Amino acid sequence: MELKTTTDIRIIKADSSKINSVDFENLTFGNIFTDHMLICDYNDGKWDQPVIMPYEPFTLDPSAKVFHYGQAIFEGMKAYKDEHDDVWLFRPDQNFDRFNKSAVRLAMPEVPEDVFLGGLHKLLEIEKEWVKKGFGNALYIRPFMIATGSGVVAAPSTQYRFTIILSPAKSYYSGEVKVVIAEHFSRAANGGIGAAKAAGNYSGQFYPTKLANEQGFQQIIWTDDATHTKLEEAGTMNVFFRINDTLYTAPTSERILDGVTRKSIIELATKEGIDVQVRPVLVDEVVEAAENGTLQEIFGAGTAAVVNPIVGFSYKETYYELPKPENSFATFIKQQLTGIQYKQIEDTFGWTVKI
Repeated sequence: MELKTTTDIRIIKADSSKINSVDFENLTFGNIFTDHMLICDYNDGKWDQPVIMPYEPFTLDPSAKVFHYGQAIFEGMKAYKDEHDDVWLFRPDQNFDRFNKSAVRLAMPEVPEDVFLGGLHKLLEIEKEWVKKGFGNALYIRPFMIATGSGVVAAPSTQYRFTIILSPAKSYYSGEVKVVIAEHFSRAANGGIGAAKAAGNYSGQFYPTKLANEQGFQQIIWTDDATHTKLEEAGTMNVFFRINDTLYTAPTSERILDGVTRKSIIELATKEGIDVQVRPVLVDEVVEAAENGTLQEIFGAGTAAVVNPIVGFSYKETYYELPKPENSFATFIKQQLTGIQYKQIEDTFGWTVKI
């Protein structure tokens, strides 16, 4: 695919760049941002002209509705640089579509394609030097929208701000990841906003995750809110289970995010001849598989980490260590996906888009 570009954009360049002060070999995820950002405001029922400007704080009224009623959504994307210094995106159309689905769910205006994708294209052209070559290096892209209208009446805002900020990144996770299966807390409920990338979904996870951290676990595998018998997501990622040589993952729903990495894994694994079953995955069947030795792997899938292996899980105060198979699906899938993203493997799916 090709990005829809836009010429109707105002550009205000920064006086100087801070790029030479950044240690790109020792980055903490999401702490450093590039010189410029894109903003576009929504007023009087229409979107204003987008502006690329120096990265800086912006001022909001204390009664802005984002503070009081949580109208805030976001996406997570990455840009990659190949060995020829070309910059690429991975399935940006999917993020654009999902962003607007999130907007609809939170009664926010949809962002036009020329603002989201066209503005992103122009922003990345300006910030191209922030995308570093080398496997594992990337530029993390955070588009988000907040309600900026003032007033504390409990109703949707009439004013919004769409923004894109960029952050150079290396690997998101490091070290072994152990998880606990949720028995009480829920990430999302039927009829709720679990399928949207709404800010509140993530703040609601912080407390149960803090409790898990205190027990020595890095993340939680969330279960369904009604019965806590179905496995749904792992931390902020979709999750896959390998029993024998079959991959299982839960279907998307009102509770489960339609992950771009998730759907890419399903397509890639299927093409490679791996049996992938998209169906409800029960806690009991995974525990039974762990006990009888047929559970081979569990791994999370998401933009930041791509594929994140899980070494073990706890359920009802029993810990189950996972084997380390020589023919790891997680390792193979991650190699294939990242190979496509960095243009080291031919993209036969048509997923990558050149800036």
